[in-house]
Amino acid sequence: MKIVILDGYAENPGDLSWDGVRAFGEVTVYDRTPAEKILERAQGADILVTNKTPLTKDTLALLPGLKMIALLSTGYNVVDCAWAKEHGIPVSNIPAYSTESVAQLVFAFILAHCRQVERHSRSVLAGDWAASRDFCYTLTPLTDIEGKTIGLVGYGSIGKAVARIALAFGMRVLATSRSHTQGTDGQVQFCALDTLLQESDFVSLHCPLTPETEGLVNAGFLSKMKPNAFLINTSRGPVVDEAALASALNQGQIAGAGLDVLGKEPPEADNPLFTAKNCLITPHIAWASKETRQRLMDIFTDNIRAFCEGHPQNVVNP
Repeated sequence: MKIVILDGYAENPGDLSWDGVRAFGEVTVYDRTPAEKILERAQGADILVTNKTPLTKDTLALLPGLKMIALLSTGYNVVDCAWAKEHGIPVSNIPAYSTESVAQLVFAFILAHCRQVERHSRSVLAGDWAASRDFCYTLTPLTDIEGKTIGLVGYGSIGKAVARIALAFGMRVLATSRSHTQGTDGQVQFCALDTLLQESDFVSLHCPLTPETEGLVNAGFLSKMKPNAFLINTSRGPVVDEAALASALNQGQIAGAGLDVLGKEPPEADNPLFTAKNCLITPHIAWASKETRQRLMDIFTDNIRAFCEGHPQNVVNP
């Protein structure tokens, strides 16, 4: 079995091992594959592996020996799954591997905003504390999160993990989703989106990218949030209208934002959020802890094993 990994670097920059996959055949790993090299590198592959490298029907049609497409991600929009299904090629993804890691980053953003640890540490290291007349000082108002309200837009596995952490911090939790706009889940209260935006001190996005959610966070959405509210997006970049968010931040319409995803990745250098006030941005790292990437590697290896044994699993185009 010939297995070709087109863009393995993000999953394994060198601190993990591909040996589990090598048990099932000859494995070739490319750190990255530019568009003009995809077809050349994919030739002869029985199993083609991608993370973000696009596999269109035009490319797939020129790979007659292809038997399986394996993803190193949960999302599968980079693959023409319909074409693959029509030609009997299963596409397997990696579900639910990063739930706890993403939830932890949500609170890294929240705590960074509320406690301003890095800003105060830089001040101390610059000599400000040594020169202070008092035993302590603050550069900006600090905020506790106990008793505050967090609103979850989307209530899948990650939303539920965020809710558990929020409750442990003593927060009030509101949530809304396509299937839940009223009722409760234990201490979590479901409500309409407008109610959530009007009452939440923190709004955390956990919805999939669909035609309905693309651009969901627009000027109208932001105008309904509280002036002291903080927006977090660890879902998909295009859920947010970046120009509208930058404007809301610069005008003080909301207090801040924490984003791990952007509409285009890597982003353009002139992205308006890079110069927006009180905007924390990380480079899509919610999934990138070693423990989480090892979990991904284990599921990926199991997907290859299951296919080789004749019962493909985690198939997104059944």
